[in-house]
Formats: sequence, C-alpha cells, structure tokens
Amino acid sequence: MLAFLARHSAIFLFIAALIGFAFPAVSLALFPFLPYVLFALMLFTLLGIHQGLLVKALGQWQVWVYAFIHAVVLTLITCSIAWLLGASTGLLLAISGICATGSLFATPAIIRSLGMDALIAMAYTIASTLLMPVVLFVNLTIFSGDAFSLDLQSYVIRLVVFIFGPMAFAAIFHALVKPEKLKRIHGKLAQFTIVLVFSFPLGLVGPFGETWQNDQAYALELLAISVAICMLFFTIAFGLYRRQGQAASMIAAVAAVNRNVLLTYTVAGVALGPVFLPLIGAIQLPIYLQPLLVRWAIRHAHRADTQVP
Repeated sequence: MLAFLARHSAIFLFIAALIGFAFPAVSLALFPFLPYVLFALMLFTLLGIHQGLLVKALGQWQVWVYAFIHAVVLTLITCSIAWLLGASTGLLLAISGICATGSLFATPAIIRSLGMDALIAMAYTIASTLLMPVVLFVNLTIFSGDAFSLDLQSYVIRLVVFIFGPMAFAAIFHALVKPEKLKRIHGKLAQFTIVLVFSFPLGLVGPFGETWQNDQAYALELLAISVAICMLFFTIAFGLYRRQGQAASMIAAVAAVNRNVLLTYTVAGVALGPVFLPLIGAIQLPIYLQPLLVRWAIRHAHRADTQVP
C-alpha cells in the first residue's frame, strides 16, 4: 500500500489539497497536529539520506548560491513587484514570509518520483532551510515596521527543535547504525515520508477554504496571487539554471516553488500577520499541482524527442 501511494504521490497530494479545500473543518481540525508531523517528516527524511553524501553536497558553493537565490533574490524580486502593484502591508508581510521559507522536506521525494537526482534536491532543501531564519528575521524587520514583535527565545527554541534537532539526531543515528541496516531503513523511509506529506496540503488549505466560504472574491484574489508567486518562482529558477541542462533547471524550479510554509509559521507564528494563513492555504493548490504539470511536461518532452526522425 505504501509503495502504491508513493508511486502515485503526485496525484494524491493534489487530491489531499482539494479535500482540505472542500472540507475546511477537517483541515482546520488537523492543523494543530501538523507541527508534530513536520518534526517526524524532517527527521525521517534526514534519516533516509546518506549523511556523508549530503555533507559533501552541502560543501559545494553552488548549493549555497541556490539557497541565496531561493530566499534572498526571490524575496527582492517578488516583494518589489508586489509593492509596485500596490500590495497592502499585511500582504507584503505574508509574501515576504513565503519568500524566506526554505524548500519542502518532501522535495527530494517529489524529485525522486519524477526520476531526477534526489540528493541535490535534499542539499537545496537543507541549505535553504538553514538560510531561512536569517532571511525571515530580516523580512519581518523590514515589512512589519513598528508592529514587529518576535519572541527571540521562542524563535531560537523552535529552530533547534524543528531544524537542528532532527539534523543532529540523524547524524548520531547514521554514526551508530551499520551501513547494511541503513540501506534497508532508507528504502522503507523513502516510501513513508511521501505519505506523511499528504497531511500538509490537507491540513494547511483549511484557512483558504474557510475564506472561500465567507468571501469568494477575496479568496480568488489570494489564489491568483498564489499562482502568480509560484509561476514567478518557477520561471526565475528554471531560467537561471537553464544552461546547466533540463534536469538541473527542473530540480531548481521545483525546489523554488515547494515551500515549507508550516515551518515558517511554526517558527514565527502571529508575527507573520493575519494574511499569512489564508495565503499559505491558497498556495497549497499550485504547489501540489506543480508535480503533476512537471511530470506531464517531462513525458511530453520525452515523447517529442523519441518521435524526432
């Protein structure tokens, strides 16, 4: 069953988002438990990655260039466009929070399901996640203005629990467990982690579904903004990495769109403003539609190549 769900994860992720949208009460009931699922997902993902290869990948300067683009460059471009279009302070704050967010810890599993290199995707995910606290703090300082208030002690504790804690535990686990056992564990965890991800589109889309029930015009506006943000992220990342080949550009683009917004909310909470939750609810739909579109595009390109005489 796990193998079946993992193999067809792209469609099930989008279906989970649609269910949460259609039944916001179910989504909102799941939402309080998502931080626990997030911790488990990050831990299991790290346990399923060869730590030596991951550390080696993180030592490449190109990975940190990607993280800088993912967080800093996309913040500058996206927030500048939003400001020029007259976005409100609350909307700018919410957008800046999304821009600072690292890539989903499910990104390697999604990349693997698309037949591409999961290791470099994991390196992108870790690097962008490690850069996130700094960029998020700067963004909150800039876009919150006089209303900015952040409990730094709580902020640091959450960073340790949800980022550095799982990384340290995974490093210790890999040091103590024999390689042959690790290989068997890797295979099982790879299937289980993608199943855990189903809870995120289901549990995060609720505020948007609730907004839709109360004000469809505003909900459509949030959805349009979310789609525009995802298209902008994808286009910029794909364009910047195009010279490195189709696979490299696609991995960068998918990682740029996938955003671990729950981690950002868990770390910063109400400091992100009232627009953040409805906006990250809306953005679940384009985020989890993306793997289906990317898979279709890859298959279409492959068929076109095989038909060339």
